[in-house]
Amino acid sequence: MIHRRILNTALAAALVWPAIGMAQTTTRIIVPFGAGGPIDVTTRVLAEAVKGSLGTVIIENRAGAGGNIGVAAAAKAAPDGLTIGVATTASHGINPWLFKTLPYDPVKDTVPITQMLRVPNVLVINADAAKRLNINSVADLIAYAKVNPGKLNYGSGGNGSAGHLAGELFKNQAGFFAVHIPFNGGNPAQTALLGGQVDFNIDNLATAAANIRAGRIKALAVTTAQRSAVMPDVPTLAETLPGFEIDTWWGLFAPAGTPPETVRKLNAAFTEALRTPEVKARFATLMAEPAPSTPEAFDAFMKSERTKYERVVKISGARVD
Repeated sequence: MIHRRILNTALAAALVWPAIGMAQTTTRIIVPFGAGGPIDVTTRVLAEAVKGSLGTVIIENRAGAGGNIGVAAAAKAAPDGLTIGVATTASHGINPWLFKTLPYDPVKDTVPITQMLRVPNVLVINADAAKRLNINSVADLIAYAKVNPGKLNYGSGGNGSAGHLAGELFKNQAGFFAVHIPFNGGNPAQTALLGGQVDFNIDNLATAAANIRAGRIKALAVTTAQRSAVMPDVPTLAETLPGFEIDTWWGLFAPAGTPPETVRKLNAAFTEALRTPEVKARFATLMAEPAPSTPEAFDAFMKSERTKYERVVKISGARVD
């Protein structure tokens, strides 16, 4: 009987040990941008939500070079599932076409885990300009721009930024010309819009929402395929320009060579967290919509984004050597 009890105790310990071992590990998520921005904040929310299944999760910010430095660091980490990175619209959609060389290969060096979220972008116009020019819709803006080529301008966070590329795609698809004014970051571009130095821009809804609600800028359309749940009265650009779809997204990846079973465990932990009411509520404050997916679905999505942005970058003429 004593031997049986010892055997049963040993067996129970053997069964419990892997779970304990997993709970005691430390998972590191490399965020390729500075602390305090939407990518950092939402990743920290998610990191807190998966501690019950993954154990300690820490965030390491590695900013620089449009996200390339942090993505490269995560891609070159040991493929053991303990260091993962954040893939963004820039790192896995735009930068492969914008930069002559990259310190990572978004296809060969990274393994998709799951998309995290999407944040709608929104076409906004300075409220005073909208009133002065009688622009109350996307159709109004296009009509004015076609009759007055080059009289409208738009701002962005810089050449090759998501706002710049979205603006160039909008101009191309609508068939008008407006002057692009690049700024050193999204905040200066927003300040210029509020001050009337630029007429319109395509901005992140999380950034623009407060000024839209305050009446300082006017929302003409969101750039996602469907209307945003947080501003359902704002139409989509696709309602005027069929097929137009651009949004901001980010997700998680592991270094190439990470075992498939490890990727599946990470996917299960993060997608479960993304579906919780707590995470949904926290993301909603940033106008972000959770977008949990399988690794395969996220991989296919990023491939489609690279195809789209190859064309858009060529249209824009933007290049970083």
